[in-house]
Amino acid sequence: MLSKVYTAGLCGIDGFEVQVECSGWDRLPRFEVVGLPDLAVKEAKERVRAACENSGIFFPSMDLTVNLAPANRKKEGSAFDLAILCAILQCDGKIPRKLSLEDKSFIGELSLSGEVRPLSGVLCLTLAARAAGRREVFVPAANAREAAVVEGVTVYGVESVRQLLAHLCGGVPITPTVYDRAEFDGRAGQHALDFADVRGQFRAKRAMEIAAAGGHNILLIGPPGSGKSMLAKRLPTILPDLSFEEAVETTKIHSIAGMLQENLVTERPFRSPHHSVSVPGLVGGGTSPRPGEISLAHNGVLFLDELPEFNKALTESLRQPLEDGAVSVTRAAARVRYPSSFMLVCAMNPCRCGYYGDPTKKCTCRQDDVQKYLSRVSGPLLDRIDIQIELPAVSFAEMSGETATGERSADVRARVNAARAFARRRAEAAGARHLYSNAAMSPSDVRRFCELEEDARAMLAGAFDDLGLSGRGYDRILRVARTIADLAGAEKIGVLHIAEAIQLRSLDRKYWSR
Repeated sequence: MLSKVYTAGLCGIDGFEVQVECSGWDRLPRFEVVGLPDLAVKEAKERVRAACENSGIFFPSMDLTVNLAPANRKKEGSAFDLAILCAILQCDGKIPRKLSLEDKSFIGELSLSGEVRPLSGVLCLTLAARAAGRREVFVPAANAREAAVVEGVTVYGVESVRQLLAHLCGGVPITPTVYDRAEFDGRAGQHALDFADVRGQFRAKRAMEIAAAGGHNILLIGPPGSGKSMLAKRLPTILPDLSFEEAVETTKIHSIAGMLQENLVTERPFRSPHHSVSVPGLVGGGTSPRPGEISLAHNGVLFLDELPEFNKALTESLRQPLEDGAVSVTRAAARVRYPSSFMLVCAMNPCRCGYYGDPTKKCTCRQDDVQKYLSRVSGPLLDRIDIQIELPAVSFAEMSGETATGERSADVRARVNAARAFARRRAEAAGARHLYSNAAMSPSDVRRFCELEEDARAMLAGAFDDLGLSGRGYDRILRVARTIADLAGAEKIGVLHIAEAIQLRSLDRKYWSR
């Protein structure tokens, strides 16, 4: 007797279909699981047997062999329990053999009592089932709303083995779980924080607006209490709202990491790891590779507070993901690739005590100590940070005055959206649909889209020699200037746009000597 059902497994953030075959014979009882299972999958034998018996279902006394195909891919985790159970029950006839399970996929972990436990990565597994042509997906009831985000499949939330068996055998049907797309559209763009909370710092707010409009990385330098963290935490509130496709991609990563609070991520992520984080914790890894902070910040913001306190190996590990928008983690067991397209926001004091150059408080650091502190941020990393801005200490008048309150995030976001729409129209007209932000421009894109007026070209030529810019720094200035021109609705980059971009790029030449 042979039965066949379908489920899915995980590799990175992508799922792949797994065919579960069960062969049963009337001879001495035996139960084997083959097909490159890990320890958790092998232990499914005991979970499946106990779940059956504690649900009042007689477990067949047969010689059972369960094969997980393809046999050359390692199967990890407990998501195969439900499919293994269904294959055994159909092989034994408790699920009618005439019932076709070809268009169904079963995903879930079983408890010893027969309940179906929630899992991580259900969204990815459901997407894999849909890609393989399955039209009905059975998942744990606690994950049903997450899985229902996937369009084109009918999702059933299963609470117990008995409930699933009754549904398949024509008893009480399980009500499908439906996700209302209007729910996403209604919740997107709601934020608890607002830019209007930040007093003063109008130049820094302008820099944050430019960074948001172009997707540029930014470094904030200032004394303690100047508002660096406040500005960084409010950056997601002025970024364009997540599209549904971006929300699904972001949710996949959070689901795999077991950090999904609701069925769908509706706000751009904001991740702020402590400087004691490990390299695998930041970029991803482990024995069974898991996404790190930079992938959890995908489509959002990664904030590194007190940048010089981070181990240099950590900051240097950011260089490749910042360029490629993805990180590859290679282990003996697998090689996975996680998306990591994020905006990097860094904050730091100008020295260890925090008051170097402050007009009101005296710095207690020696000059050599200041240079040593600042040199912990490498030049190659700085070259990848488009905007570097100083924040002075906020005065009493700014803190107490009614006029110190700035614009609301909604007003700034409207300008950011307009600038991005302006850039998108230009890119689409030139056939460059791959460009999602000015910061993502390649060198060839810079030559195509960053057309300079003559006086702007002369100013940039002088700055190139005076500031000792690298080739990457030259391109970064042009990208930032392009964003400033987009905010102004200008087709060409003018001298004012270049001048502002140079001002936002010159801080590293003030602090870091090369």
